[in-house]
Amino acid sequence: MLQQYLEVGKVTNVHGLMGEVRVQPWADSPDFLCKFKTLYVDKAHWPIEVERARVHKNMVIIKFKGVTDVPSALAMRNAILYIDRADAKLPEGSFFLADIYGLEVRDAQSGEVLGKIADVLTLPANNVYVVKGGARELMIPAVPQFIAETNLEEGFVRVNMMEGL
Repeated sequence: MLQQYLEVGKVTNVHGLMGEVRVQPWADSPDFLCKFKTLYVDKAHWPIEVERARVHKNMVIIKFKGVTDVPSALAMRNAILYIDRADAKLPEGSFFLADIYGLEVRDAQSGEVLGKIADVLTLPANNVYVVKGGARELMIPAVPQFIAETNLEEGFVRVNMMEGL
């Protein structure tokens, strides 16, 4: 089942004197985080309205409604921020990395189950899926050469195995 709330970043510190906070974004691009009018804080997912947001040196500077000074901004330090999946608009064929954890990985040729996606390494060139639970641990580059199909509805990923993989 797909999670309703997805982690998108962490408040790392205060920025300035007017209640702005610095957020380390957990997305492909910091700009993604600037698109949301409402974010949700910590596991309780209490909503907080965003007054403004901008990218600054690969971080996101956010001014939340009601957070007007340094002490109230400091109270948010180390808070994990979430988005509601319904608020996110993804391009066709895209998905959140959180959606593929635990998916069964199958060989596209034989149909053999190779394990499940246990981790995703986000490397500069491309992501790499770490597959565990099969005969051996696999690291599969998430590029069209190797990924034949990602089926979130049925819960599997089909991969083209190549010699030495």
